[in-house]
Amino acid sequence: MTKARDLANVEAKATLTDTQTLTNKTLTSPVLGGTTTTASGNLAVQPATYVLEVKGGASTEGAVQLNCAVNTHGQIIKSQPHAQAASNTLLLPGGTTIGNSNAVLVSDTGTQTLTNKTLTSAVLTGTLTAGGSAGTNGQFLQSTGTGVQYATPSAGAYTSLASGSIAAAATGVDISSISGAYKDLILIANGVSNTTSGENCNVRFNNDSGNNYQSAVFDRTNLGGAGLNTENKIAVAFGSVPANTNGQIIVEIPNYTDTTSSQLVNATSFIGANVYFGIGSWNTNDAVTRVQLLFGGGAFDAGTYELFGVK
Repeated sequence: MTKARDLANVEAKATLTDTQTLTNKTLTSPVLGGTTTTASGNLAVQPATYVLEVKGGASTEGAVQLNCAVNTHGQIIKSQPHAQAASNTLLLPGGTTIGNSNAVLVSDTGTQTLTNKTLTSAVLTGTLTAGGSAGTNGQFLQSTGTGVQYATPSAGAYTSLASGSIAAAATGVDISSISGAYKDLILIANGVSNTTSGENCNVRFNNDSGNNYQSAVFDRTNLGGAGLNTENKIAVAFGSVPANTNGQIIVEIPNYTDTTSSQLVNATSFIGANVYFGIGSWNTNDAVTRVQLLFGGGAFDAGTYELFGVK
């Protein structure tokens, strides 16, 4: 007699070709072919470590490709090469820092606009464009309330035209190619001294070494002055200055682009405990395009200088 089979208790068996639903099955080293879909729409995975790892192999790094809507092309997110030994974590932008708004990631080569970014110890190279345009010589950056833009100094503003260090044993400061776009020049030299005691510090214009200068220098205890002298330069400090004494020299050249009269010069020197006041003129009608600061003998020990133009 054949035993009757209880068909209600017979388990369904998976076949190779039938469309079936598998529940609570563990697949070891599965190979998926074709397009894998899910009934819910999103493919959700929950690894025990909460990390979905894409392995690399041979000389190819692990990567994830995200296709466009019609699957004709895609963008790849790829790991750094093995030689970089990169094990860092990259966090996507989001949360309260951007108000959960949609955002575009920044490329190191793309042309993009950054908003509300703070740059710490930034190093800028190339041409700086602010407010939609690049600046020109003599302009400065100013705030517009919502950004910055280049602006031309208004009347009375100082603009640095030249600056630098005075090397040891330098024979003088020589600044050439001075623009005529400003009304006045101010030359300031700090920490200057001479290698030789008892030498005057002088100023010369346009490398003119002729007898076209007149000047007088006074000290704070002798306002009677040293009298007017006619030389091939304008003295801005007395020759009694000892060697290796740091000092400051300020030379003002008003209306230096005025070619209808001689150029006037005002000078103040602070050398050690000594203070000197100088006045002078350059008896030509040439505009000043070059300024030299030099000692009558010896050489500079060190120092810095800066030339300002005033509109």
